[in-house]
Amino acid sequence: MISHRDSNAQRIAALDERAEALKLKRGMGIADARAMHPSIDVVEADAEADRRLLEGLADWCDRYTPLVAIDGEDGLFLDVTGCTHLFGGERAMQDEILTRFFQQGFDVRAGLASTPGAAWAAARFHGDRIVAGGEEEALLAPLPLSALRIAPETRISLESVGLRTAGAVMAAPRAPLARRFGASLLLRLDQALGRLDETVSPRLPVAPLSVERHLAEPIMLTDDIERLVSRLAIALKADLERRGEGARALALLLFRVDGAVSRIAVGTSRPMREPMLIRKLFHERLTALEQNIDAGFGFDLVRLSVLSVAAFDMLQGDLAGEATDDDADIALFADRIRARLGEAAVLKPVVVESHLPERAVTTVPFAEAPQRRVPATDRSAPPMTIYPPERPVRLFRSPEPIEVPATEIPEGPPMNFRWRRALYRVARAEGPERIAAEWWRQMPGEEEAPTRDYYRIEDSEGRRYWLYRQGLYSSVSQAAPRWFMHGVFA
Repeated sequence: MISHRDSNAQRIAALDERAEALKLKRGMGIADARAMHPSIDVVEADAEADRRLLEGLADWCDRYTPLVAIDGEDGLFLDVTGCTHLFGGERAMQDEILTRFFQQGFDVRAGLASTPGAAWAAARFHGDRIVAGGEEEALLAPLPLSALRIAPETRISLESVGLRTAGAVMAAPRAPLARRFGASLLLRLDQALGRLDETVSPRLPVAPLSVERHLAEPIMLTDDIERLVSRLAIALKADLERRGEGARALALLLFRVDGAVSRIAVGTSRPMREPMLIRKLFHERLTALEQNIDAGFGFDLVRLSVLSVAAFDMLQGDLAGEATDDDADIALFADRIRARLGEAAVLKPVVVESHLPERAVTTVPFAEAPQRRVPATDRSAPPMTIYPPERPVRLFRSPEPIEVPATEIPEGPPMNFRWRRALYRVARAEGPERIAAEWWRQMPGEEEAPTRDYYRIEDSEGRRYWLYRQGLYSSVSQAAPRWFMHGVFA
């Protein structure tokens, strides 16, 4: 027997058949139950554990339909429209679901109907019934009001005026019912009878493309799983080619014979549909998760789903039949590293609109970085070359302060400087390149940041540096200028 706290009292939340045989009921106080039967076993309810169990059962039910929704604290909705023929019909499918649940140790009830409301009532008040289309009213008529899924206060109000069954409500005039008990009562009634549509919202997004393989003999080895991935990817390729699309995210679902489900997802930086490349990605992911995947007694169903797609641009090959996309190998390498080590394992620098060097570039995950596009050129126009400002190979994350004892002229480059306790003598200098502060980013009332003058410096040993002076010697309102090292050249 399971208990839970209700209004500062411990009450029975659920009980098994033996407890029911002792005349115990839901909602009864635990103190009263112990007074009647001192030897009963009581376990405190764990709502979070129950939720995880229900979500695990919902995952397992994905083998029958991708449209699985959680109903309350102890139920599931399965939209099996168009799926029953894959399992031999409605009766065969329902019998298989019940049998598999019983084999896993669950006492379940199921109902199948053309509306969610009728299926809910058939499962909870009949246990194992298939309701044909048009028989919803005959099913609901003798059932109590709770079969309509109405609020408890509405049910109590209906019973107080003598309406104790769903059939009595259906026979009563609709206008007085709506005025006295609200529109939700008629809404639930019309949904159960099929007069109004009621959609089942799946707990997980439905994949646009999926292929699966039911196995007569369960598999446990990673090599067998990878071979199945290749075969399923071949079937996916035909569908992707027909749609002119490529996969950007894929998921591999491994259904274990005892009900557990493993979900393995990979992402691609570019649209992909080549089976060998898909197998390589899942090889890396399976290798990384090998210690965390428990095959148990084996997997009897393997499904490969495309979670998101994008347009697949065909590349023109050269005369030798080879594609001219030089970034394909880099993208595949990055995807394999991300599949093995995670999304943050490979980052890509992206140019950002900013004058300040430390803000001009940021790093983003490789898959989120914009693809490089080569713009079409006008062959009739003369080429125009634009040389960007020279920047160091290594730019420090934050500028490091340096000591500058003297300069040739107040606004000129330093003659020597001390950095990291070492003295460097300047042999050549180029600059300055003046970079002003980004005034539009400053908050109201905030002091304006000093102007920077950047210099490219070469010391007496041929090493090159990129340093700057913050502030101007001629400025009266600002403090004395300071010098910083911002990067080094190759």
